[in-house]
Amino acid sequence: MEVLMPLPGLERLFDVCLRLKLSVETLPPAREPPRAGCSLEGLPFDPVLADVYARLGYAAFATELIGAGWTLDRSDDQVHKLKENNRWWRENWWEGLGEPVIVFGGDIYTYATVPSLADALGRQPVVEVDTYEPEAHVMPVASNVDRFFDSYSHYLEALAAHPRYQKSGDRELLFPWDMAEVLARDEQLVELIRAGRFESLMKNMQESNATRRWLAKVTGR
Repeated sequence: MEVLMPLPGLERLFDVCLRLKLSVETLPPAREPPRAGCSLEGLPFDPVLADVYARLGYAAFATELIGAGWTLDRSDDQVHKLKENNRWWRENWWEGLGEPVIVFGGDIYTYATVPSLADALGRQPVVEVDTYEPEAHVMPVASNVDRFFDSYSHYLEALAAHPRYQKSGDRELLFPWDMAEVLARDEQLVELIRAGRFESLMKNMQESNATRRWLAKVTGR
């Protein structure tokens, strides 16, 4: 039997949703889920994401929070949304992004790994992609998929604790903009940002003062 790596960030996300009484929906994995390093649209599949799909064919977290919920693209024996979405992204967005990515979920915005920035263990960092602008806006959010789940779980905690949310249910905080201090704990992500490794993906945001201030908060500069 294949031994799966620990995913403490994913476990924390489940625990936070349970504690905060936020919705969680899951489906079992495919009989043969995508494996680490397998080719998806010509790109190596991320090993952390592979271990997620070895556990889950689909997952949806806190979807009752409009704009704050998050959904893992379904990939099981009946539905192949992960594969279909990545084919669509290759055809429609890779050229504009400047880097090929593997999309794996989201809600309003899309989340993707960046294979070209994989570390020595093959783990790929995660970016948020906003395609609602004429040109895509990309934000780095985690050094790997499990760190993304961890940071997102902290976001849900902060959102639920906010006085305005408690009073009216309004989504006062935005991810990742209001989570700079949480993302700053991800040391490998900070190193990648400081080294300018996301610059080709962030070309449409480099002139934004808000982006520069946000990056400075994350990197401590």
